[in-house]
Amino acid sequence: MKRVAVLTSGGDAPGMNAAIRAVVRCGVAKGWEMYGIKNGYAGLIAGTIYQLGTRDVGGIIQKGGTMLGSARCEEFKTDEGRRKGIRILRQMGIDALVVIGGNGSQTGSNEIHKLGYPVVGIASTIDNDLYGSEMTIGVDTALNIALEAIDRLKTTASSHQRAFLIEVMGRDCGYLALAAGIAGGAEYILLPEIESDPEEVAETLNLAYEHGKEHAIIVVAEGAKYNAEALVQYFEKHKDRLGFKIRATILGHVQRGGEPGAFDRILASRFGCGAIEAIDREEYGVLVGLKNNKTATTPLEEVVANKKQISMEMVNLSRILD
Repeated sequence: MKRVAVLTSGGDAPGMNAAIRAVVRCGVAKGWEMYGIKNGYAGLIAGTIYQLGTRDVGGIIQKGGTMLGSARCEEFKTDEGRRKGIRILRQMGIDALVVIGGNGSQTGSNEIHKLGYPVVGIASTIDNDLYGSEMTIGVDTALNIALEAIDRLKTTASSHQRAFLIEVMGRDCGYLALAAGIAGGAEYILLPEIESDPEEVAETLNLAYEHGKEHAIIVVAEGAKYNAEALVQYFEKHKDRLGFKIRATILGHVQRGGEPGAFDRILASRFGCGAIEAIDREEYGVLVGLKNNKTATTPLEEVVANKKQISMEMVNLSRILD
């Protein structure tokens, strides 16, 4: 009989609870003992580990956030801190660890793996920037939250014939901004991966006005060179020449909250059971993600060594449709 622990780390994502539920219930179905670790790697080092049964994870699939909590842990970034966490796991007789999280979390998973401890990662981040998975837990829900905000802003923008800017999360990856902009019919999308020009933004908005559009929507990722703050300042500084100002709405952490949609609940359930299957066949040091719409694994060393690239097909599509 195996003993397996699960933790959530990094930023929370809608669907994390569904993943926890799936890990626990799929493990119990195999006759294993399942454990939860509170507050991520900080809880691992502190030893806040407790057993979980099927009923302990009942009624959480529809809840946002993570029942296990998440916290930053500077100590875990050190070799000594990681070895301490592994010692605690071994002292409790835990055979393997499942880590649900994004880039930083899976970097931690890989470090544990390099020290010889059995670990499996689950791809979970609303940024969708994790190499090894076409889609990660939380993306679809966050995207629909952003899209609802865009649709609501369009109503106000049309009423007042104004230009509105909406900033979505995405420090290093512009997937959310790109997808939300295409789905929301934005006039312009600014991404961290592509150099942006505020003068080009102004020209696009003026053309929209000349073509009789009653509103103009700009979607920007927070990590773009000209994010909401920078773009608003630029338009304010040059308002006499440009002829108009823009108003910004920053969604921020609103995108992380709320109930996960059906897609994220199902994806998280697939990934959770996929992690248990990987442990069952003793396939460690891997990330469970989505490839060609199938649950698949990628070595963690590949995940942390590579940067997921944005789809140029989608970028070109956004330029045609703006």
